[in-house]
Amino acid sequence: MSLGRRGPNEKQEPIWIEAAGLATPVSHPFYERLNRLLDKHGFDAFAESACRDFYAEVGRPGLAPGVYFRALLVGYFEGIDSERGIAWRTGDSLALRSFLGFELNETTPDHSTISRTRRLIDVETHRKVFVWVLGMLAEEGLLKGNTVAIDGTTLEANAALRSIVRRDNGQVYEEFLKGLAKESGIETPTREQLAKLDRKRKKKGNNDDWKNPHDPDAQITKMKDGCTHLAHKAEHGVDLDTGAVLAVTLQSATAGDTNTLHETLTRCGEHIREVAVETEDKAEQVNPEGPAELVLDKGYHSNDVMVILKDVEVRSYCSEPDRGRRNWIGKEEEKSAVYQNRRRIRGERGKRLLRRRGELVERSFAHMYETGGMRRTHLRCHDNIIKRLLIHAGAFNLSLILRKLLGRGTPRGFQGGPNTLLIHIQMLVRLIDGAAPPQRHQSMTQTVTLSENVTPFRLPLFRLTLGDPFLEICYASGC
Repeated sequence: MSLGRRGPNEKQEPIWIEAAGLATPVSHPFYERLNRLLDKHGFDAFAESACRDFYAEVGRPGLAPGVYFRALLVGYFEGIDSERGIAWRTGDSLALRSFLGFELNETTPDHSTISRTRRLIDVETHRKVFVWVLGMLAEEGLLKGNTVAIDGTTLEANAALRSIVRRDNGQVYEEFLKGLAKESGIETPTREQLAKLDRKRKKKGNNDDWKNPHDPDAQITKMKDGCTHLAHKAEHGVDLDTGAVLAVTLQSATAGDTNTLHETLTRCGEHIREVAVETEDKAEQVNPEGPAELVLDKGYHSNDVMVILKDVEVRSYCSEPDRGRRNWIGKEEEKSAVYQNRRRIRGERGKRLLRRRGELVERSFAHMYETGGMRRTHLRCHDNIIKRLLIHAGAFNLSLILRKLLGRGTPRGFQGGPNTLLIHIQMLVRLIDGAAPPQRHQSMTQTVTLSENVTPFRLPLFRLTLGDPFLEICYASGC
């Protein structure tokens, strides 16, 4: 047998690798603190007990409930919209491997495993996890539940308008247009003729006539940017004292605000009362009776809404649209409710609550759907989407606790932390350089100036402090 030769790029791989020789994954300080917080409150034990009925003793080993819910938390904190993206990110990052509890020699869950687990666990269990996080907020003093604001936003559906079909016979949109063209006398219409015919039609995007076969819950609606898409409507109930999200509901995109308000308000009351019962010894500040004040924008204003809120003894602070002079003959009850709400929103407290509503509710939308990556859903049907939204909102509430403990609510917030001192020092140097008076050449001839002709001036003195603000500027008078 002749001797073998090894090529220049070939390398013999070792047969055995010692576990002690493997690199130890370094956890991100944010995720490490989040894991300690979850372990302190017994999250894994709670998740396993809540999901016990969904796992069988035979068959392929399933994904641990604690790992599944942590993977969805990663979707919020990393701004990942799809489950495929979550699976890829957790397999690629050493910090996220440590957060989920996987070693280097273990395989992280695939997107099909995450999807299968989501379909296995029902909506009510996801809601239990959301309420469990609210209990953590109550123990940390970040939940009051007395003053609540409700508002909604649209989410683009994972469905295309070109795929819509007729509800009555399942006919696709292009075939429907060709039928209209033949009725008008055009036997073989071109694409331009079909577009011109479609442009002249009225109410061509009626949801009563059309649906998407892949996502029947999606509705044709106009988005805030003016574009028309298939979409869903997410509605938030936010605690105005702390900014915590108390409830998330998913509605049809074309449903009016006055019709969807009752479900979201009911969910807020249920969650608040449930948290108050479970944490009665640790969270005395939570209102066990549910919301006592409700702050709304003008889209929710109607006579029926004002009357219902008055009947359930919830004080309303709802912006009133300009409807001109109104006729109240035979509507004494509606008149009383509307006028009481009008008096409240014109007061100082009402104006302050309306400003705070615009701040905190829109902040939850920005964190969950813009930086959180859920403005466009990658799931279909309301049951699947609301599961993701509930855990997404739970992650938003967890960020409030971490912001209280660490000063940062997301792992991306740590990126600029070490550079903060350097930025302040650079600002200080620039201020000092700008305040220094320019040097002028003095002439050889000196003059004497009388004191009564001198204009007093103030010199800025810069002083560093360790508190807030970092830089203080004081002035000293001189001549």
